[in-house]
Amino acid sequence: MASAGTYKQDLPPKGGYAPINFKRIPARSVLSAPIIYGGLLATMGFGTYTYKRGIRQIRIIEIEMKSASLALTPLMLAERDREFLKQLRKNRDAEEKLMANVEGWEVGTFYGHKVYKTIGDELPKMTWEEFYIHTNRLERNKANNQVQWLKMD
Repeated sequence: MASAGTYKQDLPPKGGYAPINFKRIPARSVLSAPIIYGGLLATMGFGTYTYKRGIRQIRIIEIEMKSASLALTPLMLAERDREFLKQLRKNRDAEEKLMANVEGWEVGTFYGHKVYKTIGDELPKMTWEEFYIHTNRLERNKANNQVQWLKMD
């Protein structure tokens, strides 16, 4: 085992290693306090300006939408009432066709007796299902989607 070869240990160079620089090197100052605060105030001022301008535009749009809603409400209510009367007429025609072969049946009554005795000339209050009893599913869903204007007062 003695002839394994010569072994040379790794040693520092003659004269030693160069000294290690461990002193703090301060960074160059790019932004000073007045520049930082000036930038902060400028961005806050710009943000406040754009916020107030946006609020003003939103208020203008809201006023216009409210004006349009107020202008269209009578028209939409009239259309709602017109659709209500048309549906009542459809219901009446469907009842007349359905009960044509029943003896003693008078349309709008229950075998000749009035169903609504105390309402006079008012239109009867009825449920959603009763109102759309003689329609198909498509018409019922269409009316259900327009529920805002079909609500009864």
